[in-house]
Amino acid sequence: MAKEIIEAGWNFDNSYARLPKTLFTSHNPTPVRSPKLVKINDSLATSLGLNVEALKIEEGIAVLAGNRIPEGASPLAQAYAGHQFGHFNMLGDGRAILLGEQITPLGERFDIQLKGPGRTPYSRGGDGRAALGPMLREYIISEAMHALDIPTTRSLAVVTTGEPVYREKVLPGAILTRVAASHLRVGTFQYVAQWGTIEELQILADYTIKRHYPNVEADENRYLSLLQEVIKRQASLIAKWQLVGFIHGVMNTDNMTISGETIDYGPCAFMDTYDPATVFSSIDIQGRYAYGNQPSIAVWNLARFAEALLPLLHEDQDQAVKLAEDALLDFTKLYKSNWLEGMRAKLGIFNEEMEDESLIEDLLNMMLKYRADYTNTFRALTYEKLEDTVLFGTTEFTQWHEQWQARLSRQKESKASSSQLMRNSNPSVIPRNHRVEEALEAAVEKGDYSVMEKLLDVLSKPYAHTPEQAEYCTLPPPSDRPYRTFCGT
Repeated sequence: MAKEIIEAGWNFDNSYARLPKTLFTSHNPTPVRSPKLVKINDSLATSLGLNVEALKIEEGIAVLAGNRIPEGASPLAQAYAGHQFGHFNMLGDGRAILLGEQITPLGERFDIQLKGPGRTPYSRGGDGRAALGPMLREYIISEAMHALDIPTTRSLAVVTTGEPVYREKVLPGAILTRVAASHLRVGTFQYVAQWGTIEELQILADYTIKRHYPNVEADENRYLSLLQEVIKRQASLIAKWQLVGFIHGVMNTDNMTISGETIDYGPCAFMDTYDPATVFSSIDIQGRYAYGNQPSIAVWNLARFAEALLPLLHEDQDQAVKLAEDALLDFTKLYKSNWLEGMRAKLGIFNEEMEDESLIEDLLNMMLKYRADYTNTFRALTYEKLEDTVLFGTTEFTQWHEQWQARLSRQKESKASSSQLMRNSNPSVIPRNHRVEEALEAAVEKGDYSVMEKLLDVLSKPYAHTPEQAEYCTLPPPSDRPYRTFCGT
């Protein structure tokens, strides 16, 4: 039996389990009745050094379901806190268990976490379980984000449990295996700052630096450097979200990673019609996490991270606050630079001119005015099929198009190079909300995974611009009700 588990390729280290005990509780998953594998990520498994075929047999599925602990693993639930819609709470892994850290053949380290494996000491009255639909949703969206070249946690597998979960209605249970650079969060630091000691905070910060930012270990003030590095990562990440119209939906501080990866795909969705006020999450009544607010919320979250680090930044609190404030001021500049660079690329622009920002804003304002589809507008510009956008024929767009063409003519790169840059920067397909729902309904209601498989295949090559992708570019049918997403808890 042990031999079969070893053959799966698990190669665990457990550095997080060697941190102060206040940061976690050792805890095993709760076994499930009759696990069944419904989706395995072959390419990801291989890159992790895992034997895909070994994961598909009974012993491998038992690991993915939490029924068997693989050799070398040290299961634990992580403690953390977080501001949820602005309100501070003690949280922790209420329905997730970290098996350990897989060391890949290339020497890389990745967290292997089960999502939905039963109650933990941090469950706060919840059942610790997850439903099939939300777990498949996270699989689809996280893998689509990876294909879009956006830093993200990834999905290794989904298994059904053979047990129901009880929400508004009875749903089939499932467990997702999530892979992450780490699950260190802004909320992890908030937790230690609130309930731990300064020594524990320093241990956590040193661990984080060693794991994610070893380049700053020798810096004179490595904790200030840590803050600055996280700000850089998040400025880049949020810009990438905005450039593809991704709306996270629940940007609480416990859902902001220190590594700069996107995490938690509960109520997330992609924007169809361009509108900065777009909100999909059913619980975001005030629009706190609307598309247009994501950069400012990121700054707010990073300020909470900076507050947690204050005792390490400088022994004088006033000086520590000044260092933190100066570092935070860089976010807006970094974000804007990343966003402008990305928007220039979406318009085929290689160099910089002062008027570029107004050219971009004029286009976005037109898209808002005429309720243009965000992705398809850039797709039409990429293919020079202007008639495919609702902007076509308006005086504003005609004038804007002339300005854009004049702008392109002022750069040394050829028109062919510009067109290629646009194809590389404007995805032909995104996880359209109606397509995701279609795939989930077929899988959950009918046990038909073919719709999801085809969608995943299309989403795996978003910049391929193949004829086969055309049907996945179509908009949803008109509806009297706005599209709503749910946390999936």
